[in-house]
Amino acid sequence: GENGVDSRVIRVGTRRSQLARIQTDSVVKMLRELYPDLRFEIVAMSTTGDKILDTALSKIGEKSLFTKELESALERNEVDLVVHSLKDLPTSLPPGFTIGAVCKRENPLDAVVFHPKNCGKTLSLLPEKSVIGTSSLRRAAQLKKKFPHLEFRDIRGNLNTRLKKLDEKEDFSAIILAAAGLKRMGWENRIGQLLGPEDCLYAVGQGALAVEVRAKDQEILNMVSSLHDADTVLCCIAERAFMKRLEGGCSVPVAVNTLLKDDQLYLTGAVYSLDGSDSLKETMQTGVSYPHQNEDGPNDDVQHVGITAKNVPGQAQEAAENLGVELASLLLSKGAKHILSVARQLNDA
Repeated sequence: GENGVDSRVIRVGTRRSQLARIQTDSVVKMLRELYPDLRFEIVAMSTTGDKILDTALSKIGEKSLFTKELESALERNEVDLVVHSLKDLPTSLPPGFTIGAVCKRENPLDAVVFHPKNCGKTLSLLPEKSVIGTSSLRRAAQLKKKFPHLEFRDIRGNLNTRLKKLDEKEDFSAIILAAAGLKRMGWENRIGQLLGPEDCLYAVGQGALAVEVRAKDQEILNMVSSLHDADTVLCCIAERAFMKRLEGGCSVPVAVNTLLKDDQLYLTGAVYSLDGSDSLKETMQTGVSYPHQNEDGPNDDVQHVGITAKNVPGQAQEAAENLGVELASLLLSKGAKHILSVARQLNDA
């Protein structure tokens, strides 16, 4: 292929943080195994979210905090694909972009990392007024309600910075992080407690990696699409559709839990007030067992909440998206809009 993919270097964009690099390396490793003749080059850059470290994420008021600079490089053809944590990607992507691959999901649960002096404890055993660090409104809202004896305070920075703040100072008794990130960094031994769905529902897309590409770049799209994990794709389409219909984002507490079992997709979704006192939670399910049809022609690249997954049956993707939309509509009919708008106003204030 004189001008085809196989004669050029594929440039892969990533954030500079150690975790982002590890995630990107893992995706490139899979691509190298699938395409041993191709050359891959990693291009690292800093994003707004990496630079503004003294402000709570939910207060910066920028939708694509960790993705904008990477998308600009993609737009300018400086890179061919970008690796993100799926939970950092807004449910509506800028025109011209698509998520060309969603890799097999790592454990999506949240994890508690304790200060060395609290080693062996759980959240319920921490003393009254212990301070827990988290940068997520979603985590704080759920845990305040569940553990009213604890105090929650904002903590920012990448994983390394946050663990350092926890270990070297006495400010925090524990911090809450995504189990997936800790696992990828090789710090699984720091997880003192995994928070199951009964304690804390997770973020939309948490634990999954996404590969963003130019929607019209057919060669790159075809190349990365082999990384899709069908189960993860269906779960994440449902979660993203739920979030999109609610118009949720970083500045409001929206949480999910998905389960795909025996061709049934179960989605639990919830919205919370900032202090967790007010909440709505429901579960719905749908069948996702559909044959793969060859959908050539104009329907070729149908996107579902920003995801293009040619190798996953279109009807299954549609069913997953409808599930998310219907669950969100149910919560909206029960008053979710009010809870979320109050949360948004309080957070903005």
